[in-house]
Amino acid sequence: MTSRLSQDDVARLMSDPTPEARVDTAAKVAAEFGGQKLSDNEREIAKQIFRVMVKDAEVRVREALSIHLKSSPDLPHDVALTLAKDVDSVALPVLSFSDVLTDDDLIEIVRGPSAAKQVAVAQRPRVSSQVAGALIDTRNEAAVARLVANEGADLDEGSLGRVMKEYEENEEISDILVRRPDLPAALSEQLVNALSRKIESYLVEKHDLPADAAATLILQVRERATMSLLSEGSSDDELERLVEQLQVNGRLTPSLVLRALCMGDMNFFEAAMARLASIPVQNARILIHDKGTLGLESIYLRAGMPERLFMAVQAGVEVANETDYDGGENDRQRYVERMLERILTQWEDPSERIGEDDIEYLMNKLQQLAA
Repeated sequence: MTSRLSQDDVARLMSDPTPEARVDTAAKVAAEFGGQKLSDNEREIAKQIFRVMVKDAEVRVREALSIHLKSSPDLPHDVALTLAKDVDSVALPVLSFSDVLTDDDLIEIVRGPSAAKQVAVAQRPRVSSQVAGALIDTRNEAAVARLVANEGADLDEGSLGRVMKEYEENEEISDILVRRPDLPAALSEQLVNALSRKIESYLVEKHDLPADAAATLILQVRERATMSLLSEGSSDDELERLVEQLQVNGRLTPSLVLRALCMGDMNFFEAAMARLASIPVQNARILIHDKGTLGLESIYLRAGMPERLFMAVQAGVEVANETDYDGGENDRQRYVERMLERILTQWEDPSERIGEDDIEYLMNKLQQLAA
């Protein structure tokens, strides 16, 4: 079957008014419209045919139009909108792909009763922030899940925060949020904290784990996850927002600050100390890396860090000042080993071998000392 209407097609339409003939005709005209062979006059005629066929009582005719015209950039707006407002089986192809529809069109349809249409809009290759906001308003969890999973959706930090708050009980949406590549670190930390609380409650209720033990275990897991949130190349603004959020919510703990130092994340350590001491980060860097001990001790005390941990922090800063990543294999691992060796010598036999679990051992020891 060719796409262009032939004399036989015309004769068939004249003599055979069945739905099958009209479906065949709709498919042929729509397919021909998507090509480059029609003259301007023929294209205008085709558009008039579409305007007649979108009113066809047979759903299959309208479905054929929608399927074949869904990606056409020349589809008349009125035809596209009529198809988009049709029953779901007709509307979904156009709603999913047509660039002819405006944001106002899409928002009007999203605010309608069709859950399937909301999902179709949510998975479009590009979804504007205005349309995304309307989708979040729908309370359609399937549509919101598709929206959050759609990397072509313009979701700013405010929109993502709304999703996190309003759909916090939906595990599917939370899981998709965690996997979103552009999720700001501050929002990721909120998710980590929420998940940590759920796990802690589960351990206490289902496994009879003492509350103190569960809290200690979850704190370690949460802090390890927090330190993995900032990727290389994260902006200073993103780091400062994360540190601010941690402090406001009481999660910028001494153990987290020291963990950052031990893991070689000096940027986080500096930002955290600056925040705790209420001074600019630039000032904090000067004090922390002062060749004497006065600068570090001054900011440390002003930050309210436990005095009994100062030696550990001082040792860690010394290693950071003396050591650069060398670019070799297992670079970070060897850096951390040097850091732990120096810190652990404050309390342990320096001849002891450093093991894989020493970072958690160190955290436990430091938490005990700080108590």
